[in-house]
Parts: sequence; structure tokens; C-alpha cells
Amino acid sequence: MKTIDDLRVAGQRVFVRADLNVPLDGTTITDDGRIRAVAPTIAKLVERGAKVIVASHLGRPKGAPDPAFSLAPAAARLGELLGRDVAFATDTVGESAASVTAALVDGQVAVLENLRFNAGETSKDDAERGAFADRLAALADLYVGDGFGAVHRKHASVYDLPKRLPHAAGDLIATEVGVLKKLTEDVRRPYVVALGGAKVSDKLAVIDQLIEKADRILVGGGMAYTFLKAKGHEVGISLLQEDQVPACREYLARAEKRGVEFVLPVDVLVAAEFPDLKTKAPAHPDTVAADGIPADKEGLDIGPKTRELYAAKLADAGTVFWNGPMGVFEHPDYAGGTRAVAQALLDSDAFTVVGGGDSAAAVRLLGFDENAFGHISTGGGASLEYLEGKTLPGLAALED
Repeated sequence: MKTIDDLRVAGQRVFVRADLNVPLDGTTITDDGRIRAVAPTIAKLVERGAKVIVASHLGRPKGAPDPAFSLAPAAARLGELLGRDVAFATDTVGESAASVTAALVDGQVAVLENLRFNAGETSKDDAERGAFADRLAALADLYVGDGFGAVHRKHASVYDLPKRLPHAAGDLIATEVGVLKKLTEDVRRPYVVALGGAKVSDKLAVIDQLIEKADRILVGGGMAYTFLKAKGHEVGISLLQEDQVPACREYLARAEKRGVEFVLPVDVLVAAEFPDLKTKAPAHPDTVAADGIPADKEGLDIGPKTRELYAAKLADAGTVFWNGPMGVFEHPDYAGGTRAVAQALLDSDAFTVVGGGDSAAAVRLLGFDENAFGHISTGGGASLEYLEGKTLPGLAALED
């Protein structure tokens, strides 16, 4: 896979497929981690005299312009981080995009409007997707893929466009792939995986692979309750995917047969209702044993004994991959489990990888120093699919 160091970019129009898919509260960015992650690649291209055209998706608009998903706030934030004016095109391949990109001089940057405002970006029809990629290609001379959070999508700007232009991987993607190889090809042991998040179905494929590779798997978050149900415990009104119970039972049996420690919560914080995440009003949860959840309550975080247990299971790790919070970390009364796991990663001597998504957001929300971790990924879904052994379309296109 070529990198930007292999490209001659001076005077060239360089299309950078970034991932500026940041959370917004109205027009206010609540977490700019993804913009900060790609800014060094853009700055390097600027320093080398490229005319940089940055493009990304944001949210899930339905193939048409929607002001709620405009990339304008992200473009403004990118300009602040770069310390320079960043032009903004109010469309993707229309008159604004053509005029804004044509006006660029060496060392200048422009951001196109949300790629998903055009139905061709995400179309499953190869011809429609290809036609949109053709129009994007007309704007540029070179392509740099640096939106790791989107490389598992077979979208026009991710998969089809690099086939139409000389291309290379940006520094962020090169770093992400290097880190993931450490989790699959050159692993320091013990290899401990901590998985959380809401749905067990989102993680079954990666669990299937990790049972063959990890030494310990720690499970928290909403997905833990389906595993607890698989062990015969009642889980009250906790998040439960009843149809996944047989699969969870099978994975528990496989892990035991292979000698992989599969660790579930021993206690949980429960309440009769989900907390108010806007007001952050006190929730007053109870702590109960994981096999004693009352019928009218739901589990919302791992309990204090589980936090101690998980910290002990992480203490001697050589490598840790963490994907998914341990509870409803957005509320202070249910952030303790996620905080404990993050702190245990920092306290260990392991090579630690935070697998993007809500885990990365939690690290920042809870005030941890991002630089203290081995790596914080910008792509939770992409990381998981890589670990599942899947071919990621965006990476495959860059390797051609």
C-alpha cells in the first residue's frame, strides 16, 4: 500500500477522503477527535504544496441535502486546527464544488459538503455509484484515503474513486492498519479483550475470531445481559437479545473448551428506569449480584466488585483491545465501570488499543489523556471488521 510520502503532490489537486463524521448538538461539535486525527495528514499535504480537497460523510442523510447534517461546522473546526482559512463548497459535485476547487492555489484547503447528500455515494448499484465517483474524480488529480472509520463501506468515495485516480493511504490509515496488525500478527501476551456496548449481535463475529486468538475476554455493557441470560441468570428488564442467547451459550462453551477466560460481571448497578442523559439528574442506582437482578430493574453499569475483577484481569496483560463502554457512561452515576476499565489500561504495561466509537468518546468525555493510551482508533466498526478477518473495501482499493 502506497503512502502519501510516495506521491508527488506539489501543485496537484489532492482529494482526501477523511472521516469528519463528528457528533453535533445543533451546529456545535461535541467531540472533534476525528477531525484532530486527520488534520496532520492534511497539514503535511499543505506543507508540500498540494491543493487539498477534503470530503467526508456525516450522519445518515437520505441521499439528499439536509441542513442538520451539513459539514460546515467540521470545515470551520478543521480551519481552526490548521490555523488557516478553509474554503467550503455547499455541494458535492455541483457548481459550488467546481468553482471552489478550481479557485484553489498551492497550499490551500477546501471541504466539500456531505458526500451522502448525493445518493450515488452509498448506492448498491455499481453504475450509480461509479457515475458519482466519475464526477468526484473530475475535481482532482490524486486520491488519498484517510477516512479509516469508513473503509469498511463499499461507497463511491471510499471504494470506486481510488480506482479512478493515482492513490495512496494517508498517515492516519497507515497508522491504524499498523496497529491492527499488532493485534492479529504480532501479539504480546497475555492478550486481553474488553468488549462492551449495547448489542451482543454487533460483536458476535469478532468474538468468534477472538476466541481463537485471545487469552481473556471481558464483557460488560448492555451485551453482558444476553451472556448472563445464557448462563441461566434472570436479567430483569435489562437490555436483552433473546434470539442471541443460544449463540452466547455456544461461545461460552467454546471458550471453556479452548481454555480462554470468558469473564462476565459478578455485580451490576440497576435502576427501575433509564437515566436522563440531558439533565444528568441523580439516578440513585442499587448494586446487586449479577445473578440477582430484580424483575423490575435493568442493569446499567458493571458494579464495584466487577470493576476490581476486570482491573485484575487487565493488570498483567501484554496487549489489550477495548471496544465498547461498560455502562451508560454519559451519565455520571453509570460512568464508573467504563472509567475503571480505562484506568486499568493506563495502569498496565500493555500495548493498549481503544477501538473507536463510544469507547473513544468515553475516554475523552471522562477526561483521560488520549496520548497515554497506545492507540485510540477512529473507526470502531472498521476495527471490528478487520479483526473479524473481513476484507475492507476501502483498504482493498488502496492496495490495488
